[in-house]
Amino acid sequence: MSAIKSVAELESHYGVAKPNAYIKQTDHITPAYAEIIKAAPFVALATVGPEGLDCTPRGDRGSVVRLVDKHTLMMPDLAGNNRLDSLRNIVGDPRVALLFLVPGSPITLRVNGRAIVTADDQICAGFEVDGRRPATVIAIDVQAVYFQCAKALIRSDIWGGAKNIDPKTLPSQARMMAEAEASDKLRQK
Repeated sequence: MSAIKSVAELESHYGVAKPNAYIKQTDHITPAYAEIIKAAPFVALATVGPEGLDCTPRGDRGSVVRLVDKHTLMMPDLAGNNRLDSLRNIVGDPRVALLFLVPGSPITLRVNGRAIVTADDQICAGFEVDGRRPATVIAIDVQAVYFQCAKALIRSDIWGGAKNIDPKTLPSQARMMAEAEASDKLRQK
C-alpha cells in the first residue's frame, strides 16, 4: 500500500476546502456554541502524552462541561477506573481536543485548547452533585471552536432506532477483560 507523504500531496488529492469550513471556526465560544455545550451530556476528550494519544468518553446526566466564560470550560473528573491516562497526559502536555455530542442532534462541536488539572477544594466543591464530588477538575483554555459537518452522524444514523444494536449481541466487559488478561499472560511467556 502506498502512503501519501506530504501535506501538499494530500491537499492536491482532496482539493481546496470550502470557505465555510474555516468561517465557522472561532477562538472563543459563541452564544450558539454555548447552547450546544450546555446541551451535551457526552464529550470525547482527546489528549497527547509520552505514551501516545488518549481519547476518553466523559458523560453525565446533565451538561458534562461547565461554561465559565467564552474562553474557559471546566470538566469535573468523576470517579472512574483511576488509570488517569488523560490526566497524566494533560499534566505533561496541556493540548486537548473535545468532541461534544447531543443525543438526537446530527451536530458535533469541536473545541481545541490547553488544559490544566486542579484539585482546588473550592472548585471541586462547586461540581459536587448528589454527594458525588470530583477528585479534580480539568480547566480548559479554549483556542478554537467549530461545529463539524453532520454527514457522519447522519450516515451512521447513530440516533436512529433502526440501527440500534442489541447490547446482548456484543462482548460483555467480563469477556473482554478475560481475553485481555489471557493475551497479556501469553505475551509474558
